[in-house]
Amino acid sequence: MTITMVTSSYPRFPGDSVGTFMEPIATGAAGRGHDVHLVAPWHPEWRRRDADGVHFHLYRYAPVPSLNVFGYAGAMRADVHLRLSAVVAAPLALVSGWHRTRQVVRNTRTSIVHAHWVIPSGVIGAAAAGPRPLVISLHGSDVFVAERHTLARRAAQRAFRRAAWVTACSDDLRDRAIRMGAAPERSSVVPYGVDTDRFKPNPSARAEGRSMLGVSSDAPLVLAFGRLVEKKGFAHLIDAAAILKRDYPSLRVVIAGEGDLGATLRARAEAAGVADLVHLIGVVPQSVVPTLLAAADVAVAPSIHDAAGNVDGLPNAVMEIMASGTPLVTTRAGGIGAVATDNLTARLVAERDAGALAGALADLLQHPSQGAEIARRARETVCREYSWARMTDAFEAIYERVGGNAGAHRRG
Repeated sequence: MTITMVTSSYPRFPGDSVGTFMEPIATGAAGRGHDVHLVAPWHPEWRRRDADGVHFHLYRYAPVPSLNVFGYAGAMRADVHLRLSAVVAAPLALVSGWHRTRQVVRNTRTSIVHAHWVIPSGVIGAAAAGPRPLVISLHGSDVFVAERHTLARRAAQRAFRRAAWVTACSDDLRDRAIRMGAAPERSSVVPYGVDTDRFKPNPSARAEGRSMLGVSSDAPLVLAFGRLVEKKGFAHLIDAAAILKRDYPSLRVVIAGEGDLGATLRARAEAAGVADLVHLIGVVPQSVVPTLLAAADVAVAPSIHDAAGNVDGLPNAVMEIMASGTPLVTTRAGGIGAVATDNLTARLVAERDAGALAGALADLLQHPSQGAEIARRARETVCREYSWARMTDAFEAIYERVGGNAGAHRRG
């Protein structure tokens, strides 16, 4: 088949931390022999070329540089509020995206349009697909925006009516999409996969990772990584570090990532008296993350529903930690509870509960053999159930299902 994927995010250069799951989705389909054409907004940091069977088609939309905020996690402030500049740029981007997608669909004789994030790409895909089947995949923030903004909700509802199939990376997202109008009988959950060859136990990298971080070999080390936004829950990890400080004076908590809350989190660590223990090191290349995980005694993904109700569908960090051989402490937020089981493949604690988070960390630091067993079972689980190949199988089955009945589901 010829598949046109429409997305608002994709790794802009090798090692980019934005939209990382999109690359294996696209290359996975191309690896099965499909001709994949990916339409995305232009970005000043874009340095990709056609490779691995994926052909890129970028569209420009901003008349001035300051309006280049469409996609690539730039449209929302701290993943809670739409930026004014994004609201201004949206009409231009939607029209440009529709025009470019329609060109690609026609020129490549596309079989299926696969849109990622119902807002905005599902809307673009629905307008540009013509009679071709449309698949929409949900990833989290798109559903949140549609739930809270009337125009976005109406646009999403229209896209759902047009879709031949809707996928979500978690049951939570699928349920919310169904409440918004997605057809239950034409929707399914397709969890993300994880590269178990890249994320794997690697004890020999422990010293290298600690050297990179400037952490001594005997200091307890806790690692977290992700964008610095409220729903990642890093504020509560800082509060947990303050609780642990008395019993673990040499503790080091490393948070890798960038985002709107960087200054806020540093101020929180300072106010809690743990600025010497908590290190926000900024964004790191994806190639470095496995080495940092090998250096850590425990890794944390303290995800929460933020104050506005936004939550990750299924954080990449959870899957990568589970594959890495490093014990995980996390919550049940979003789709995490469906892939991680308490005391079996992770330690699960309540959202926003710094005391419970500190207790779980202390328990694993005190009982490393228990943590090692949890980590072993976690890796077995992701290797068995959450490979990218499995995810590609699921998408390919959907393509075959809707591709054999082109146009039959077109409504609205």
